Amino acid sequence: MLTEDRREKFKDDVANQKLKTDGSKHDGLIRIIGVLLMVVGVAGAFVAYNGSLTQDDLRDIGSFQILAVGFLALTVLGGALYLAAAVTRVLRLWLLRQLAEFDQLSEVLKGRD
Repeated sequence: MLTEDRREKFKDDVANQKLKTDGSKHDGLIRIIGVLLMVVGVAGAFVAYNGSLTQDDLRDIGSFQILAVGFLALTVLGGALYLAAAVTRVLRLWLLRQLAEFDQLSEVLKGRD
Protein backbone atom coordinates (compact mmCIF):
# COMPACT_ATOMS: atom_id res chain seq x y z
CA MET A 1 0.00 0.00 0.00
CA LEU A 2 2.93 2.31 0.60
CA THR A 3 3.92 2.12 -3.06
CA GLU A 4 0.39 2.94 -4.14
CA ASP A 5 0.36 5.99 -1.84
CA ARG A 6 3.65 7.22 -3.26
CA ARG A 7 2.37 6.75 -6.81
CA GLU A 8 -0.77 8.76 -6.08
CA LYS A 9 1.25 11.50 -4.38
CA PHE A 10 3.56 11.66 -7.39
CA LYS A 11 0.59 11.99 -9.74
CA ASP A 12 -0.88 14.73 -7.58
CA ASP A 13 2.43 16.61 -7.45
CA VAL A 14 2.79 16.48 -11.22
CA ALA A 15 -0.82 17.61 -11.68
CA ASN A 16 -0.25 20.52 -9.26
CA GLN A 17 2.76 21.69 -11.24
CA LYS A 18 0.67 21.64 -14.44
CA LEU A 19 3.37 19.89 -16.40
CA LYS A 20 2.78 18.25 -19.74
CA THR A 21 2.98 14.57 -18.84
CA ASP A 22 1.81 12.89 -22.02
CA GLY A 23 4.43 11.62 -24.40
CA SER A 24 5.33 13.17 -27.68
CA LYS A 25 2.93 12.29 -30.47
CA HIS A 26 5.89 10.98 -32.45
CA ASP A 27 7.18 8.49 -29.87
CA GLY A 28 4.74 5.75 -30.83
CA LEU A 29 5.26 6.38 -34.52
CA ILE A 30 9.04 6.21 -34.17
CA ARG A 31 8.81 2.93 -32.28
CA ILE A 32 6.56 1.43 -34.98
CA ILE A 33 8.90 2.63 -37.73
CA GLY A 34 11.84 1.13 -35.84
CA VAL A 35 10.14 -2.25 -35.57
CA LEU A 36 9.18 -2.18 -39.26
CA LEU A 37 12.73 -1.31 -40.30
CA MET A 38 14.09 -4.18 -38.21
CA VAL A 39 11.66 -6.66 -39.78
CA VAL A 40 12.31 -5.42 -43.33
CA GLY A 41 16.06 -5.46 -42.74
CA VAL A 42 16.15 -9.03 -41.45
CA ALA A 43 13.80 -10.28 -44.17
CA GLY A 44 15.74 -8.45 -46.89
CA ALA A 45 19.08 -9.83 -45.68
CA PHE A 46 17.63 -13.34 -45.68
CA VAL A 47 16.29 -12.92 -49.23
CA ALA A 48 19.63 -11.53 -50.40
CA TYR A 49 21.42 -14.48 -48.81
CA ASN A 50 19.10 -16.97 -50.52
CA GLY A 51 19.56 -15.15 -53.81
CA SER A 52 23.34 -15.34 -53.52
CA LEU A 53 23.21 -19.12 -53.17
CA THR A 54 21.97 -19.48 -56.75
CA GLN A 55 24.82 -17.41 -58.25
CA ASP A 56 28.05 -18.75 -59.70
CA ASP A 57 29.79 -15.52 -60.67
CA LEU A 58 31.75 -13.92 -57.82
CA ARG A 59 30.69 -10.44 -58.94
CA ASP A 60 27.04 -11.34 -58.50
CA ILE A 61 27.73 -12.90 -55.12
CA GLY A 62 29.58 -9.73 -54.08
CA SER A 63 26.60 -7.63 -55.14
CA PHE A 64 24.29 -9.75 -53.01
CA GLN A 65 26.69 -9.40 -50.08
CA ILE A 66 26.58 -5.63 -50.39
CA LEU A 67 22.79 -5.77 -50.53
CA ALA A 68 22.68 -7.98 -47.42
CA VAL A 69 24.96 -5.59 -45.52
CA GLY A 70 22.69 -2.71 -46.53
CA PHE A 71 19.70 -4.56 -45.12
CA LEU A 72 21.59 -5.29 -41.93
CA ALA A 73 22.37 -1.58 -41.61
CA LEU A 74 18.64 -0.95 -41.99
CA THR A 75 18.04 -3.40 -39.14
CA VAL A 76 20.51 -1.58 -36.91
CA LEU A 77 18.91 1.76 -37.76
CA GLY A 78 15.49 0.39 -36.84
CA GLY A 79 16.84 -0.93 -33.55
CA ALA A 80 18.40 2.43 -32.78
CA LEU A 81 15.13 4.27 -33.50
CA TYR A 82 13.15 1.88 -31.32
CA LEU A 83 15.66 2.11 -28.49
CA ALA A 84 15.81 5.91 -28.68
CA ALA A 85 12.02 6.19 -28.43
CA ALA A 86 11.88 3.75 -25.51
CA VAL A 87 14.68 5.51 -23.62
CA THR A 88 13.06 8.89 -24.26
CA ARG A 89 9.94 7.73 -22.46
CA VAL A 90 11.91 6.49 -19.46
CA LEU A 91 13.95 9.69 -19.28
CA ARG A 92 10.80 11.81 -19.47
CA LEU A 93 9.37 9.99 -16.45
CA TRP A 94 12.68 10.31 -14.61
CA LEU A 95 12.76 14.05 -15.27
CA LEU A 96 9.20 14.46 -14.01
CA ARG A 97 10.13 12.61 -10.86
CA GLN A 98 13.20 14.80 -10.36
CA LEU A 99 11.08 17.93 -10.78
CA ALA A 100 8.53 16.69 -8.25
CA GLU A 101 11.22 15.77 -5.72
CA PHE A 102 12.96 19.12 -6.21
CA ASP A 103 9.67 20.89 -5.62
CA GLN A 104 9.17 18.94 -2.38
CA LEU A 105 12.71 19.74 -1.29
CA SER A 106 12.25 23.42 -1.99
CA GLU A 107 9.05 23.42 0.10
CA VAL A 108 10.96 21.81 2.99
CA LEU A 109 13.76 24.34 2.70
CA LYS A 110 11.30 27.23 2.63
CA GLY A 111 9.82 25.93 5.89
CA ARG A 112 13.24 26.13 7.59
CA ASP A 113 13.68 29.82 6.84
